[in-house]
Amino acid sequence: MKHVVSVSIGSSDRNHSATVNLLGEDILVERIGTDGDMNKAVELISELDGKVDAFGMGGIDLYMAGVGKRYVFRDAKRISQAAKKTPLVDGTILKSSLEYNAVKYAAEVEKLPMAGKNVFVVCVIDRIGMGRAFEELGCNMVYGDLMFSTGMHIPLYSLNSIYKLAPIFMPIMTQLPFSWLYPTGKEQNASRKRPKDKKPKFQKYYNDAHVIAGDFHYIYKYLPENISGKIVVTNTVTSKDVDELGRRGASALVTTTPEINGRSFGVNVIEAILVALIGKPVEDISDEDFTAMVQCLEIKPRIVRY
Repeated sequence: MKHVVSVSIGSSDRNHSATVNLLGEDILVERIGTDGDMNKAVELISELDGKVDAFGMGGIDLYMAGVGKRYVFRDAKRISQAAKKTPLVDGTILKSSLEYNAVKYAAEVEKLPMAGKNVFVVCVIDRIGMGRAFEELGCNMVYGDLMFSTGMHIPLYSLNSIYKLAPIFMPIMTQLPFSWLYPTGKEQNASRKRPKDKKPKFQKYYNDAHVIAGDFHYIYKYLPENISGKIVVTNTVTSKDVDELGRRGASALVTTTPEINGRSFGVNVIEAILVALIGKPVEDISDEDFTAMVQCLEIKPRIVRY
């Protein structure tokens, strides 16, 4: 049996494990959260290094690559360097193509009403493929990258804006503590306990959208209580998250990775599974190898209609 472990700096409350059979081989897939503790993530990877077939690095990206240049996160680099023997991936290689394909599949095959609609992508800098797919569908876009990073109402309306801003902001952002940019550990649960008397931000953009898309923690942070009729396109969700979106009135949920035993694992997990199955050193795996394996496994997004 192969063993794939996603070490995440996210909340341990979202830990999960499952055994799947792919190409006739059983694979034990585990997600272990360190509650924002970078040192614990390093220790865990060091402890398991050489004992498992592949690592996924969750809750943090090693680098941003969809804007024409690689911008490496300082904190992520330190974590990744703990893996000396076992290959470690963060999902960046697969993310752009999987998310692009998921949006197109949902719109063109599953016929979800997204083409030409208002779409709010909470943060697109790390999911350019998703933004590109929506723009090709003729959607009216709002990107919340500057809103969620600065807290100010500064919407962006095209990927061209992202490309122009990335060389200015990314060299600085990638050197900051990652917890300043993205909720880690127990902070991922903080938005779910928002005081009822505290008005959430950016409600105009949520309310005007027919489709709300992007990272689930960002989406949920200011998600309105009523999202009646809206489609949510996101990444990792638990069964409780799925139920909660339905309770709030979502018409459909699209997860860019398939369901594995009641859970949509992150792209880092899917990429780690592919690395384990391909069996080559990461540096020797080509884009064609990944594409062939995705097609062989028939990896498709999960569609939930409420």
